[in-house]
Amino acid sequence: MKALVYEGVEELGFRDVPMAAGQPGEHLIRIHASGICGSDMHAYLGHDNRRPAPLILGHEAAGVIEEGRQAGRRVTINPLVTCGSCAACASGRENLCASRQIISMPPREGAFAQFVAMPERNLVTVPDEVPFAKAALAEPLAVSWHAARLALEALHPAMERRALVIGGGAIGLAAALALQAMGVEDVAIQEPNAARRAFLTERCGQKAAAEFPGMAPLVVDAVGYAATRAAASAAAAPGGVIAHVGLGEDAGGLDVRRMTLQEITFIGTYTYTAQDFRDTAQAIFDGRLGPLDWPEMRPLSEGAAAFRDLRQGSVAAPKIILAPWA
Repeated sequence: MKALVYEGVEELGFRDVPMAAGQPGEHLIRIHASGICGSDMHAYLGHDNRRPAPLILGHEAAGVIEEGRQAGRRVTINPLVTCGSCAACASGRENLCASRQIISMPPREGAFAQFVAMPERNLVTVPDEVPFAKAALAEPLAVSWHAARLALEALHPAMERRALVIGGGAIGLAAALALQAMGVEDVAIQEPNAARRAFLTERCGQKAAAEFPGMAPLVVDAVGYAATRAAASAAAAPGGVIAHVGLGEDAGGLDVRRMTLQEITFIGTYTYTAQDFRDTAQAIFDGRLGPLDWPEMRPLSEGAAAFRDLRQGSVAAPKIILAPWA
């Protein structure tokens, strides 16, 4: 099969690789759409030691079961593979499973390929009328759905339901969409890239600006750099909540003194539970997250150029989705 392989820092090759092979109980999925995630970009830049070269990246995917009694079933993929039996899994917090694996990290190859193998419990059926490009958004949208849910659960009921999202990439936009679907009408996105701000405003119907004065009861850091954590620390209202989703860099930025004196709750959020993923997929299918027509589609064979364009900041769309069979 063909795959886009991470071969070293800022090096990707589109080449033949061994056919994906699943373990007992896993299905072979013919991938039709696979999105580029910020974590894929971190690996591409050599910033993620969890993803050593050579490796097939990609974990935001949808496709069709290729073989067996379920051949032809259209599915979107929850890439987080867990044991299903530990205390975290038993309590519905599968994302905290100590033995969790995710495709695009060893030992599991990713979905920037024509095929990938996945367990049955990681598959959600996609209705015939839902395009694969939209179904592939279930994973990044679930990340933000999980963060929005945890943040709203932590927000004091007396506080105004108003939010600031820092970062207008796919995770930031998804956080805004999730918050709006959960009843938060006043959501603003802070995004420094002028082209992306225009895209968010004109194509996605979002309120976006380079800077927003004042504070918000709920702040989502969808970037995760020291500078954005500093901005989140300053923007969170007294008694408010910061939900931290981004993994841009490991340390720095938080104003712990202000957070302590003003009783600001900080929540680190990672991926999603299996229920969050199913709820997000259903919200997509029901149209509750909007038209979701903003990704840019490119062939997988042109994936290396897509990564270079993202690296150079020349992509206005919040998401590029690669099509392995284009």
